[in-house]
Amino acid sequence: MPSLSAFLRLTGAGWALVRADALIPREVEPQLPPAAKLAGRLLRMFAGGAAKRGRPGQRLADVLEKQGPAAIKMGQFLSTRADIFGTAFAEDLAHLKDRLPPFPLAIAEAEIQRNLGRPLGEIYAEIGEPVAAASLAQAHPAVLLDGRKAAVKVLRPGVERQVARDSAVLRLAARLAEQLAPASRRLKPTEFVEVVIRALDLEMDLRFEAAGCAELGEAMATDPYMRAPLVCWEGVGKRVLTLTWAEGVALSDPAALELPGLDRKALAENITRGFLAQALDHGLFHADLHEGNLFVAAPSAVTAVDYGIIGRLGPGERRYLAEILYGFLNRDYARVAKVHFDAGYVPAHQDVDAFAQALRAVGEPVFGRNAREVSMGRLLAQLFEITALFDMALRPELVLLQKTMVTVEGVARRIDPTHDLWAAADPVVRRWIGRELSPAAKARDFAEEALRAIKALARLAEAPPPAPVVVAERQHSWPLLWFLVGAATAGAAFVTGLLLAPHPPL
Repeated sequence: MPSLSAFLRLTGAGWALVRADALIPREVEPQLPPAAKLAGRLLRMFAGGAAKRGRPGQRLADVLEKQGPAAIKMGQFLSTRADIFGTAFAEDLAHLKDRLPPFPLAIAEAEIQRNLGRPLGEIYAEIGEPVAAASLAQAHPAVLLDGRKAAVKVLRPGVERQVARDSAVLRLAARLAEQLAPASRRLKPTEFVEVVIRALDLEMDLRFEAAGCAELGEAMATDPYMRAPLVCWEGVGKRVLTLTWAEGVALSDPAALELPGLDRKALAENITRGFLAQALDHGLFHADLHEGNLFVAAPSAVTAVDYGIIGRLGPGERRYLAEILYGFLNRDYARVAKVHFDAGYVPAHQDVDAFAQALRAVGEPVFGRNAREVSMGRLLAQLFEITALFDMALRPELVLLQKTMVTVEGVARRIDPTHDLWAAADPVVRRWIGRELSPAAKARDFAEEALRAIKALARLAEAPPPAPVVVAERQHSWPLLWFLVGAATAGAAFVTGLLLAPHPPL
């Protein structure tokens, strides 16, 4: 049963949005249908003085900042989609990324020393005032004893209690949505919320973030698109994280896009390709790529920070993602539709040809057009209509991937308004397809299966007989057993020859 405090906090958040005219703001009334216009006017009867001050984004940012970490995370996500909500709205929410009120340096130093169990002087030559403050933690510049410049991240005092309260409110909101709006059940709000809460819980232990940064940094190093700082393990604890300093300027700083020599097109492509290479090639990706977590330097270097949320994909999800993207790149809607059915994203009772037709209706108007000419809001609305028409349910295991893809495209388009997501994705997707679905790759997979079969048969042959009667039976099976081993060996040799032989590209 939901607690009274969760209900009161949810009610309070709704009331705060109404009082600030941030729920259905008056500025958007001309674009709304009649029912929504009426609802907005009724709600504004209860608006307070704050409703008369500032733009809609400013009013919403003020409310979200007071509601706690989960609400701030939502504001960060909205701030990346200037192409949907407008530039002014996105900029008004931008301060939620890394410009929240900091807590004093003295409190941070005491927390660092307590958490690491060592005097500060044994690890750092100096620690400075905070340079960035977000919903969960803040960052301080520091110098290590070996002279390297570093960034020290410290969790906010009492943030764990705030997140626990936010989690209770999110769970209550999800349950109410399912009960009061049956249409929302297709989106599985309860499961969606649990994914968000799990991600927030992991962010509360900075040792996990250190491990994620190290692991993802190794993956990033295999491509030129994006980099990660190095972990300074002697400065890592549950509530403290020390990384080498990220060179460049945070994208959340308006000066970042005015750097001399900056190549905006290449920078936007590096961010898109960096994310896709992580997800497809390695099965793990940075799942919080908003502007406050990206540092850039001319001409197009990108360093990502804040590895509190790491997304992971299994081999099946990676293959489905690559094939869907590849199908769209080639405008092969029948293939895209089939992959959706194979993956279980669309119920089997639906018509695959009709779904392919619906995908064509979405894709064709987008290809070949300048990004400025494409309304992302209208495109997303059309996609949502299609998911409803074909009974497509939200896949909670893919929530982080979907959320990050939307964020990455928003960031890239803010850097380069003409950014073409499909063109940027093309080399990464084709590389994966060529490596994983080529004839050589299929032959390699067959060879691996054959070798596994050989090992299994060998273990079976070497196993001691449990009883005389079984021995007699096995003695009669030796010819068949060795025939299978020989056949598997021959098959492996044949496949190895295929692997070594030249083959045409895809």
